[in-house]
Amino acid sequence: MFQLGWFSAKLFFRGKLLREPMYFIQRTAIGIGAGLLSLLSLAQAEIPLCIPITISSLITGCLMPFLLKDFKMK
Repeated sequence: MFQLGWFSAKLFFRGKLLREPMYFIQRTAIGIGAGLLSLLSLAQAEIPLCIPITISSLITGCLMPFLLKDFKMK
């Protein structure tokens, strides 16, 4: 399992893992932005910080499969 992860990381940093790297970066940035926006907006409320972190993580985690559904690897 560790070898598979290490091999994938080496291919990623060489630029040979992703078929369209800009598509991946763009979609990941959209997901991160949505999570950050939800975290910052929820953190303004007078509630413990663990609640906004949990909710924004849930939003980001639910959003990423939809953003990366057309993701292709080499």
